[in-house]
Amino acid sequence: MTALSAIVPRPDATQDPAVLARRLSAAANSLDLFERVAAAREAIAGPLVFTTSFGLEDQTIGHAILSQNLDIDLVTLDTGRLFAETHDVWAETERRYGRRIQAVVPERAALESLIEAQGANGFRASVAARQACCHVRKVELLNRALEGAAGWITGLRADQSQHRAEVSFAEVDSARGLIKINPLFDWTRERADAFTREHDVPVNTLHAAGFLSIGCAPCTRAVQPGEPERAGRWWWEDEGKSECGLHANPLHMAARKVLEESALESAKS
Repeated sequence: MTALSAIVPRPDATQDPAVLARRLSAAANSLDLFERVAAAREAIAGPLVFTTSFGLEDQTIGHAILSQNLDIDLVTLDTGRLFAETHDVWAETERRYGRRIQAVVPERAALESLIEAQGANGFRASVAARQACCHVRKVELLNRALEGAAGWITGLRADQSQHRAEVSFAEVDSARGLIKINPLFDWTRERADAFTREHDVPVNTLHAAGFLSIGCAPCTRAVQPGEPERAGRWWWEDEGKSECGLHANPLHMAARKVLEESALESAKS
């Protein structure tokens, strides 16, 4: 373990976020995963939130946080349509580490309006309809989870998709006004898998069945041999649409229109 105080910026709420992000990213190359999450906690003045979907990457990061008992909030976005296996690893994780993981759920009125407008599986009608569903069930939840946070820890890896190729250890999320930390930005999936095995970390049983990237049950399938890692997400859409909006704020305008139309229809009834 490296002496973090010698290389990590001191916490300072007045420090320019872009400068802090650059300094943290420069320090990350010499740090292991445990040190990276500890460095983020040490350098960022204010609440730090880790949002977990209990996938392979998030379980890896969760172990580094929980095993060090770091003062970092653990939150999951319970969309209402998660796999049973995801709930199983959620419960197993809480038992293993003896810590409750906070759930954020969809806002009732917005969800009811969405279902009334779209139907049970109306998100399949168009990309905009799916993005509207993601907004109500995921993006809005994330925005609430990050209210008042100074930093956000995610499980992004640069090699997951073309959209994420430029991800770095620390970056500024200007839309939310916080520092975004990606501890596994330079890891491979194989490295994360080896880490969970080495440290006996609970993992979602769906991974062994070919589900490499796991989200909501209706929108996730197993990946076929030779397909990209995120090919199993929203597979019925055009290639390149494999994002829900959590890492692409603000909401796509077409999806916003769907939400506004849903609200108008509800108001008329």
